[in-house]
Amino acid sequence: MADQELTWRGAVVRGDRWLFDVVARRHWPGADRVLPRLGRAANHGVLWGGTAAAVTVLGSAGARKAAVRGLASLALASATINTVGKWSVRRPRPVLDGVPAVRQLTTQPRTTSFPSGHSASAFAFTAGVALESPVWGAALAPVAASVAFSRVYTGVHYPSDVIAGAALGVAAGLVVRRLTRDAVEARIVPGDERPAPAAPALPDGSGLTVVVNTGSGTAAVAGLDAVRERLPKAELVECEGPQLAAELASAAARATVLGVCGGDGTVNAAATAALRAGIPLAVFPGGTLNHFALDLGLAGTEDTCRAVEAGHAVRIGVGRFTPGPGAGTGAGTGGQGGQDGTDPEDTRAGYFLNNFSIGAYPELLGHRLRWAPRIGGGPAALLAAWRVLRAQRPVRLRLAGRPRSVWLLFAGNGTYQGTGPAPRYRKSLGEGLLDVRLVYGGGRPGPRLLAAAFAGPLTRSPVHVATRLRSLRVGDIPAGTPLAYDGEYARAPAALVLDELPDALTVYRPR
Repeated sequence: MADQELTWRGAVVRGDRWLFDVVARRHWPGADRVLPRLGRAANHGVLWGGTAAAVTVLGSAGARKAAVRGLASLALASATINTVGKWSVRRPRPVLDGVPAVRQLTTQPRTTSFPSGHSASAFAFTAGVALESPVWGAALAPVAASVAFSRVYTGVHYPSDVIAGAALGVAAGLVVRRLTRDAVEARIVPGDERPAPAAPALPDGSGLTVVVNTGSGTAAVAGLDAVRERLPKAELVECEGPQLAAELASAAARATVLGVCGGDGTVNAAATAALRAGIPLAVFPGGTLNHFALDLGLAGTEDTCRAVEAGHAVRIGVGRFTPGPGAGTGAGTGGQGGQDGTDPEDTRAGYFLNNFSIGAYPELLGHRLRWAPRIGGGPAALLAAWRVLRAQRPVRLRLAGRPRSVWLLFAGNGTYQGTGPAPRYRKSLGEGLLDVRLVYGGGRPGPRLLAAAFAGPLTRSPVHVATRLRSLRVGDIPAGTPLAYDGEYARAPAALVLDELPDALTVYRPR
């Protein structure tokens, strides 16, 4: 058996060298100028990063999503190659005898030969894009194949190195697709929120007013025809931008149930209007990400229509931040959603259905919102991340009466699950607790934030603390410090109280 394995390996090595020599002897007109340059352009993923930026600027929303998936696939492939692949098979680079000098790279790679990192990156990016946007994937496939072939043409890899790298790249694209699909599917599961039996059933939609934010990510194609068909007596109001808050307040004043179609920021504004009017909310997902709708268990417009028709609804907790003098002098204990003296109609208060933050994320969001109109959302996000990681300083403030320096203060409306670069989803919106996470200042923001991200959802470490609270007082906030809530951006007051209002809002959801 051992002899057969050695014979098989020997045949592979001889075949590999024979193909390598065939390519070395063959001359393709123009290839000597093009292929070495193409290979150099792909060094450190520069070619694919530039391609992603171009797709983001020139393409549709679907193309931008494909570019992000391509970059995620490339990152996974590169990490696998550099941490496992290069060290598990320590194959020397090919001897350059027979490779014309004009093709050879000025600086030869010093790492081992198997597998080809350039090929893995090229095919990972292309596979990630193709699985989301086949048209863009077809356009990139010849470029990826040319990059992979250039590694044999310039004499730095054997053909089997390139084939293995390409296979690993495609596998990385499939893994990223599976992970993202599983993450979304895992979230569309109703939690254990308390039923709201008093929610009215509206079989024909009479008494329902739906405010549609036409500027949201997918509101125009969110399935509103289903609303018109199944709830024919519902009133639909289309608006955008500055008109939104006024239209929501007006609709809440005259409707039995307030409906909203838009993204998380729009749903936040509608929830504020519904809270102050004391009426139920019906959410028709129409944003790019729809975090709140997915965590609630709503897969789309049909789910909401079915719940409104039958009168099926639940009561959820709502996070609140209230400015006030002296809020940084100690820890709070309240936050009972009107049952202990708190007032959900406080006009000074802001509310969050997903999360609230101070520190690195609001800074990144502010840069992105400022630059996106000029250069596009994708490039603006990359530039904003570079700016924050390079120039951001920790925020000095007072938490529960104690001075702290933090890179990030995060408060989630309910406990977020999973580890990774960011919290992913919640199993329930009825906990009545804030998921509070702190990344302490010191060092550089990138390593600190990364270490905190992988420390787990409820752990303590030298750089990261995570716990669950009913309320938290934050004081001595420097003037001009930004805050973010449900994707919206604002300036923080000098002091504020974060608290949770349990069972504060009735939202329709099918059983």
